[in-house]
Amino acid sequence: MSSTITTDVLIIGGGPSGLATSIHLANKLKSKALNNRIILIEKGSSIGSHILSGAVIKPAVFKELLPEIDFSEIPFNAKVTKDSTVFLRENSHIKLPIHVPYMNNMGNYIGSLGQICKYLAEKAEEKGVEIYTGFALDEILYKNGKVIGAKTKDTGIDHNGQQLENFQEGNRIEAKITIFAEGTRGSLTKMLIKKFKLDQGKNKEIYSLGCKEIWALPEGNIAAGQVFHTMGYPLNSKEFGGGFIYGLKDNKVALGLVVGLDYKDPTFDVHAAFQIWKTSSFVSKILKGGKLLEFGAKTLPEGGYYAIPKLYVDNAMIVGDSAGFVTMPALKGIHLAIKSGMLAAETASIALASNDTSAKSLQHYESLIKNSFIHKEMYPVRNFRQGFSKGLIVGGLHFLTQLITGGAGLFGKLTTHADSETTSKLNEFKKKTFKERFKGKLEFDKVLTFDKVTDVFYSRANHDEEQLVHLHVNNPEKFKDVNIKQYGAPCQYFCPAEVYEIHLSQEGHQELRIHAENCVHCKTCDIKSPENGITWVIPNGGNGPEYENM
Repeated sequence: MSSTITTDVLIIGGGPSGLATSIHLANKLKSKALNNRIILIEKGSSIGSHILSGAVIKPAVFKELLPEIDFSEIPFNAKVTKDSTVFLRENSHIKLPIHVPYMNNMGNYIGSLGQICKYLAEKAEEKGVEIYTGFALDEILYKNGKVIGAKTKDTGIDHNGQQLENFQEGNRIEAKITIFAEGTRGSLTKMLIKKFKLDQGKNKEIYSLGCKEIWALPEGNIAAGQVFHTMGYPLNSKEFGGGFIYGLKDNKVALGLVVGLDYKDPTFDVHAAFQIWKTSSFVSKILKGGKLLEFGAKTLPEGGYYAIPKLYVDNAMIVGDSAGFVTMPALKGIHLAIKSGMLAAETASIALASNDTSAKSLQHYESLIKNSFIHKEMYPVRNFRQGFSKGLIVGGLHFLTQLITGGAGLFGKLTTHADSETTSKLNEFKKKTFKERFKGKLEFDKVLTFDKVTDVFYSRANHDEEQLVHLHVNNPEKFKDVNIKQYGAPCQYFCPAEVYEIHLSQEGHQELRIHAENCVHCKTCDIKSPENGITWVIPNGGNGPEYENM
């Protein structure tokens, strides 16, 4: 039987936005002499195990969140000392003489967001926040149509849906206020947005996928604090994205490739493009003699200001990446996530003090957002990402006019199409496919370049193999007819972890095999699958990657 736990505030997610919410709320409640209970639930086995970011971080918000601590305590890795943008070709490169607007990183810090979240969790617990890791929440609880909390996932169910001897019904966690801080494409946040139509009148959220590795290098290959962002190779003018290289202490480097998921080629493979990017003369020189330590992948919301949903309903608010708080072209969201959590905490403290957690009370959160630096940073680039939907040349012209007009451009609000709608059918894609473009470059040497399965090993991904598969093909027959036959099963390419495999049966039919144990929880399949063919469902708590320094 399930049990019911009651709390004043339930925070779903142990990333920067959820932890900032908990810390600031604890401070606010203490200042009001209130003793409300705060529970934070994280699906990863520990805080940080599911956290991945570049990450170059704007530090000022940490001083605001933790004014009492010595800033040097925060486990940043290195302060940015050199910052360059590089246009890549396969065998040459050009360093741009000036920064792309909004992309100057001097004064910022490089760090492992996972390690920073571990630090924030310690501070939260010192303030009385209860943090529970390894629990997956898969259902929103309602009473009279209003959110009253969430329920943990039933466990002890085999892959056929049958209860095992160790079956355990999930626990109900009922709260006066629930904060959705699940990160990108949060599964419960999706349900909340759909139920209350919180995205009505908003642009469709669009995403990018980033693949990242951490390497140990010979001394002298790159200096700690040295930052490079790359444009160009191996992407063409119709593919939005670029690479990053961040020098870390102790002769390590974080590097990756981020690509917008609005590309058209049904065979495009971000992970393979990342491996090819590493073979360019510029990147391979930095990695020469090095050794891979860790791999991960993550999607990022890029829709910008016009894609932010309504942020509150009765008894609930949305913060961080779940709300789409990422600025483009800087591709930064950590400081926005933390600030949004702090503003949600301010709103929650007022609501608890007045015993009014209605939507009317919580709309104060949205007002605070509009008067914060979140709005000041996101509004001027409100049309940036949409402008690049027709390629780099048109996008560049859009961006130029936006810079001149304060973000408006020549056409006002630009709209977006969901990434699941932008892929071309195989017979309609008339240009060279990804495989054709990079023929001869897709065999990986496991020294500089790695296949997906090898990289997954370095993510330390692990799943209970008895449990129900957490990747749901919504309509298997339609999937065969549409996703496989018409689109050529793009899932086998866009997944960075080789979860999806097309198998030829003895009768000669193409069949989909799902290797859910490889999943690194990037949720690309939930985002990019044509006609929304796949839904990512949260697996058992504690399952997934085990990132250490991502």
